[in-house]
Amino acid sequence: MLPIPFLSFEAQHQPLRDAILKAMARVYDSGQLVLGEEVAGFEKEYARFNGTVECVGVGNGLDALYFALLALDIGPGDEVIVPSNTYIATWLAVTKTGAIPVPVEPDPATSNLNPDLLPAAITPRTRAILPVHLYGQACRMTEIMHIARHYGLSVVEDNAQAQGATFAGQPTGSFGELNGTSFYPGKNLGALGDAGAVTTNNPELAHKIRLLRNYGSQQKYYNDVMGHNSRLDELQAAVLRVKLPFLTTWIAQRQQLATWYNSYLADIPTLGLPAIQPGATHVYHLYVIHTPHRNALQRYLAGRGITTMIHYPVPPHRQLAYKGLALQQPLLIAEQLADTCLSLPLWPGMTQAQIGRIANTIRAYYSEIAI
Repeated sequence: MLPIPFLSFEAQHQPLRDAILKAMARVYDSGQLVLGEEVAGFEKEYARFNGTVECVGVGNGLDALYFALLALDIGPGDEVIVPSNTYIATWLAVTKTGAIPVPVEPDPATSNLNPDLLPAAITPRTRAILPVHLYGQACRMTEIMHIARHYGLSVVEDNAQAQGATFAGQPTGSFGELNGTSFYPGKNLGALGDAGAVTTNNPELAHKIRLLRNYGSQQKYYNDVMGHNSRLDELQAAVLRVKLPFLTTWIAQRQQLATWYNSYLADIPTLGLPAIQPGATHVYHLYVIHTPHRNALQRYLAGRGITTMIHYPVPPHRQLAYKGLALQQPLLIAEQLADTCLSLPLWPGMTQAQIGRIANTIRAYYSEIAI
């Protein structure tokens, strides 16, 4: 029986191989290798897809979030509310500015930032809220935006895992003043290397991001601010332009695969399946289950040719990088989710038979431990 990898690009990349190679050759032949027509074209196309006025391509998702915070003049002495459970890039973007990340616990059912806990975390030094649409499900953005407006705070969305998701019909990555996303290869819309973007409805803030990504310069050799070198590459932009029109189809495939998982795994005791918040859509960048038997189940699946991953085994506050962070309270929900989460294979091109085999193997494990 063939092994089932955690992720495969074959069904996405093979049909597009000729178109992608043609796009890359177009860049090669154009002589425009940095901030040329491909980047400009992709920025317009992705902004249209994401329902925003502006998109600014940058080198990666971390820089997208970092530049968004810098453009809002967030820096030393400021506080930014972040989820307690997220990939560390979310926190790194805050600390790179000199600001302090203030973690707030998630809703255990969805793993997304819990808006009910936000007011208690706000202090006179709070400048922004940085919600993460974790695993591909939209956060409760209507409530988050209401709280932000009430307290006069900015919102920067981390949309790296949720391109194409919506809340109350509005695309994620279009609520905040500035929002960051990643096109790392494994994302729902992935480049062939590192790539990212900032989305916004504010042209003035978009102009700031364009300065920050390009040495602080809008005219060569004239530098308006102290900027950085983090530009979306022309080759990556050309690849993303080929792939973007297929994103909606790939999302639909992901959602169908998740529906099969939900159906086949629904009645297994102690196995927590993804719960979708009313008003939210889920684009299933990851299909994450929760079980107290996580490590044993992962070994069992691996022994039968099924590869899984853990997103994420160590929450940011437990990382050595943040050992000096003074926490106001323990982050028990983040730690519990980290101890029990397991990401199952899910990628466009998977078959119902593969989902059935994975589900049957999980059922077999639970049958054995019940004996």
